Order: sequence, then structure tokens, then C-alpha cells
Amino acid sequence: MKFDGHLIFLILVFAAVFTAGQAVIGLVSVATQKRKVNKRLKVADKIDGVSALVMELRKQRGLNADGERGERLRWLSNLIVASGLPYNPKKWAVYSVLAGLVGGMGAFVATKNPLLFPVGLLLVGVGGPIFYLKHSVKKRAKALGFQLPQALEIIVRSLEAGHPVPTAINLVGREMVDPIGSEFGMAADEIAYGATMEQAIARMAERCQHPDVDLFAATVRLQERTGGNLTGLLKLNASTVRERHKMRLKIQAASSEGRASAMILTSAPFVAIGFIVISSPHFYGDVIHEPVVKWGLTGLGIWMFIGNMVMRRMIDLRL
Repeated sequence: MKFDGHLIFLILVFAAVFTAGQAVIGLVSVATQKRKVNKRLKVADKIDGVSALVMELRKQRGLNADGERGERLRWLSNLIVASGLPYNPKKWAVYSVLAGLVGGMGAFVATKNPLLFPVGLLLVGVGGPIFYLKHSVKKRAKALGFQLPQALEIIVRSLEAGHPVPTAINLVGREMVDPIGSEFGMAADEIAYGATMEQAIARMAERCQHPDVDLFAATVRLQERTGGNLTGLLKLNASTVRERHKMRLKIQAASSEGRASAMILTSAPFVAIGFIVISSPHFYGDVIHEPVVKWGLTGLGIWMFIGNMVMRRMIDLRL
């Protein structure tokens, strides 16, 4: 049996390149994982003292020195805290103004109407940051729901190994990435600062604004007031949170067809109008100024909005 030396050489080259690629991917993955140290640990490396660390972490989350939200614009304070984004009012104001100016100029250039400049300014400068905050809150809540069972299992194993509860909570803050790592790390810092475990977990639940974290806080509060086996309660809590997460995924899968239909039905008219405007600009351009056409398009827009609200109610399933 003869072997082709050239073919064997190519196979060896392929194996070497494949191995080198796997090594590079592994190194990049490890480096990325190491960079994913939670924000609380990065702040702790730069600040000495528990008191200064607690104050700095609260400041970055948009909380006051007592760990409470601002009373003005409570809904906005809730969004800022729940988003987990570093809160810097001056930087946020500059970004909002720049985004608003870009939106206003875009509206003016697109329509040649100076009256739409303030409309674009407000929509992008005010609505844009609020939309981004809501998106960040939703994304962070999803990550919290996925990470919480793992965090509870780490606490359970630590308690079974004989560690005290604050040490177990601090272990989660050191070993897990954001967002759960920073939240438990802040709770551990507040316990070291003088708060009770019940107070620290309650503040964590207020920051997260997540039903699963509220359930964990209720479990801790129940155990603190009535006693009992905390390890067993946390095991049950982790199992419950995991099952609720599975149920949310099942609900999302069950409503995926309805959401896809809603997206198609909503986008189809705009896509059709776009093709018509591009291929035959005068099809609507010659009659767009007629009152009947204006009122007809307005009525269609209102009817589409109502239809979207109905479809949203049909697919908005919550646990």
C-alpha cells in the first residue's frame, strides 16, 4: 500500500493549523473569561476600606449614601438602578444632548422642515436613553434569572462545607461574573459594613427588581425571623428558581409564532410602501397632498396601532 507524501504533508499542515486555531481560541476564551471579573471587584482593587467601597458602589448605581434611590423621578431612578450601568450624570447628560442634536439634524435633513428639529431632538435625546435603559434592564434581568440558581448552589455548597453565611455570600461575589457577582458582592460588603444579612439581601432585591431575587430575599427573611435549616431552604429556592426559568423559556417558545406573525404583519406595509416609493416615486407622490389620502393614511396608521396593541396583548404571557 503506497502513501502519497504530498497528501500526508497537507493533512499534517491542516492538523497543525487546526490545533493552532484551537489554541488561539482557547487562549482568547480564557483571557475573555478573566476580563469578565465583575465590576465590584474592579472597584475594590482601586479603593481601600469597606466604608469607601460601599459608598463608591452605591454612587455608581445611582443610590445615595444610605443605599436609597432618589425621590424625584422615581421611575427613572428605578430604571437607572436596575440597569446596573455606571451612573455618571454629567457624562449621561452630554451623551443625551449629542444624541438629541444628531436626531434633530437627521429629522431636519430628511424632511427639510425646521419644525421637526425639536421633535427629533426630544425623541432621540430623551426617548433614546430611556429605551436604552429599558433594554439594559431587560437584558440584565434575563441574566440574573439564569445566574441566580448557580449562585444559590454555590452558597449551599459553601454552607455544607462549614462556612458562615457572609463568607458564602462573599464567595459568590468573588467567583461569579456580572450581574449576579456584583450584586452579591455589594451584599457582602454591606454585611461587613454593619448591615444584617436580611437588610443586605433586601437591598439587593430592591436594586435588582427581579421576582426570583425577591423570592430569595423572602426566604432569607423567613429564616432570619423563624429559624430553620437555611441550607435546605436555599436548595428548595434554587430548584424553584430553576423551574421558573424553564417555564419562562417554555412560554417564550409557545409565543414565538405569535411574535413572528406580529413582526411580519407590522413590517409588511412599510416594506411594501418602501418598494413602491423606490420603484415608482410618483405612485403616491402625485396624490399625497390630497386630503382624502392624508385622512386615509392616518386612519390606516391608527388601525395598525390598535392591531399591534391587540397582538401584543395576545402574546404577552408572563409568569
